[in-house]
Order: sequence, then structure tokens, then C-alpha cells
Amino acid sequence: MDDIFEDVASGARDRRRFLQKLSFAEAAVMAGVPRMLAQTTPPPAPITDVDILQFALNLEYLEAEFYTVATTGAGIDQQGIAITGSGTAGATTGGQVAFIFPDFIKTIALELAANEQAHVKLLRAALTAAKVTPIAKPAINLNALGFGFAGEREFLLLSRIFEEIGVTAYAGAAPLIQDKGILGVAAQILAVEAEHVGTIRLAIAQYFLGTSATKLDGVDVLPPPTGTQYFSVDKNALVATRTPGQVLYLAYGNQSGATSGGFFPSGVNGTINTSSASA
Repeated sequence: MDDIFEDVASGARDRRRFLQKLSFAEAAVMAGVPRMLAQTTPPPAPITDVDILQFALNLEYLEAEFYTVATTGAGIDQQGIAITGSGTAGATTGGQVAFIFPDFIKTIALELAANEQAHVKLLRAALTAAKVTPIAKPAINLNALGFGFAGEREFLLLSRIFEEIGVTAYAGAAPLIQDKGILGVAAQILAVEAEHVGTIRLAIAQYFLGTSATKLDGVDVLPPPTGTQYFSVDKNALVATRTPGQVLYLAYGNQSGATSGGFFPSGVNGTINTSSASA
């Protein structure tokens, strides 16, 4: 009988030790689950210079199409500019020749078209030189805001939007660029976009005093007569910056977390393609 009790007691002690070990093992496993998940879930890939160039090419396609259609009625491909490449290609819709008068504004429009066409060719050449296939021109809806082609006032208002976004997009992308050569070219393009928007803002202020402009987001600075500043700078005399996501928020029709909409009804091409919250 004593032997039986001893066996039972020994078994109980063994069971307790076994359960304790099992409990400790379970706790160790559960504690390691987050670490295991972190190890098996790869972190998001860093944005590369190529990603930034491809993203910028989407915007340059949009600007070049707008100015070229507004001045000629045709797209940039009919000017001999390549628009094929990786991603999903799409047609440009919604534009027409704008009746741009006086001659001063017509001259500006023609220069804008030539500059943006050159930017498209420059970015495509840079990507090709890096042995990367440039993205194709995505589908573009030039009538996303419902204006832009019914005369010079609409033309200037939409031009301001495109150029303001362009300046802030290049300024926002600059800290992400690793290659100094690419950064230098991006700085030159930014400077051109800034000259564009400065001229457009002055034209709006001087020629169309009755033209009102709508604030795009929290960092937008409206020109006269709606606003009070001729230059789109903050209190430190610096232009605003927008992240790629904030740029796409505007391009997609003021939608956050979107991958298409607005000027890009099927989205943009490249790895940077999702909008964030507004600036």
C-alpha cells in the first residue's frame, strides 16, 4: 500500500513538473510570436532614386499632356515623344485647345508645353541610361476638375495648380534622393517649375483681377486677387513641400489611401502609387 501511495505521489510530482515545463514552454513560444512575425514579415522596401524618377515621370506626363493639348489639340505622342514603357498605358481624355489670349499668355503657354515635353524626354533618358525601362504614360483625365480649357482664365488657374504641385513635389522628394547627380537635375527641374508658377501667379494677379482661386490644401498659398502674396512661400520665405502621398491625394481628387482617381483614373505607374492624407 505504501508503495502505491509513493507511486501516485511520484507521478503527481512528475505531472506537476511536466505541466510547469509545458506552461513555461507555452509562455516562451507566445512571447516569441511577435518576434517571429516581425522576422517573417519583410519591412517595406525603401524608396529608391529610380522609384522617385518614375513617380516624377507620371507628373511630367500629366503637365506635358495638358499644355500640349491646350496649345495644339494633340497629345505629346503626336509631337514625337515616346510614351510607352512599363506598367499600364492609357489614353488621355478630356482636353481641347484653349483659346489663349492675349499673345503674352499664348507665348507663355507654348513655352510651358515645350518645357514639360523636354522634362518627359529628360526623365525617360535618365531611366534608360540607368538600364531601367521608363513607365508608360498612364490614363489621364485632363477634365478631372471640370475646367482648364474654356479660355485663358481657366487655363491659368489649372496651370497654377499643376505647377504649384510640381514645385512642392520636387522639394518633398529631394531629401529622399541618394545620387547627387540626380539630385542636381531634380533641383534644376524644381527651379524651372518655380519660374513657371511665378509667371502664372503674376499673370493671374495682373490680367484677371476677377479670377478667384481655390486653396488646394493646408500648405497652398493663393495668389492675388484671392490671396495676398505674389510668391508662394511661407513665413520663412520657403516653398512648401509635399510627400508623394500628399501629391497623389491632390492628383486623385482629394482622396486618401487611394490608388486611382482624379487626373489618373486608373492610377499612376511605378511603385509609388498610393495617396496619403492631405498636407
